[in-house]
Amino acid sequence: MPTGRGDAAADTAAEIRGWCLGRLPDEWFTGPPEVIVDREEITVIGQLPPVAEAERAEAGKAGEAEADVVAAVRSRRFREETREARIGIAREAERRFGLKVSWGVVIGNRTVMFTTLSVPVMTRLRQAERRVLDTLVEAGVARSRSDALAWCVRLVGEHEDSWLGALRDALRQVEQVRAEGPRS
Repeated sequence: MPTGRGDAAADTAAEIRGWCLGRLPDEWFTGPPEVIVDREEITVIGQLPPVAEAERAEAGKAGEAEADVVAAVRSRRFREETREARIGIAREAERRFGLKVSWGVVIGNRTVMFTTLSVPVMTRLRQAERRVLDTLVEAGVARSRSDALAWCVRLVGEHEDSWLGALRDALRQVEQVRAEGPRS
């Protein structure tokens, strides 16, 4: 029996995505930005124009370090030039949806995030799981158990991206089947 809770969340996420896509200036990104919505945050990530051929050739000669600098400078320029408008859009979205807005850009194969939200998450771990986190802290990989847990989550996300994508697709299909089913 569907609870309607998932349906409401999916409807709200679709409304937020549509509102953001309609509200953002067309000239900011080369195409529609990715709008990611969760319980605390709206994240908008847009593709900036590609690096010009001369810049790409020069970056290729100098290697990855220069390409990273080009991405950092372009993202900083975008951030500065759009700051006032982004703040206005974010405030409007926060009033309308009750969620914070984070921003990021993609340049080539590099994603540069700014104004992201860090949210504490409660969890219960057994001793074996805590020992993993403590080992990461003792080894200097992380400053605390919280940092170690975030590190683990990022690592799983990087190495299991296709599996997580398939899982998200399956969840969307479940929500669609629920929406098509009988109402209580």
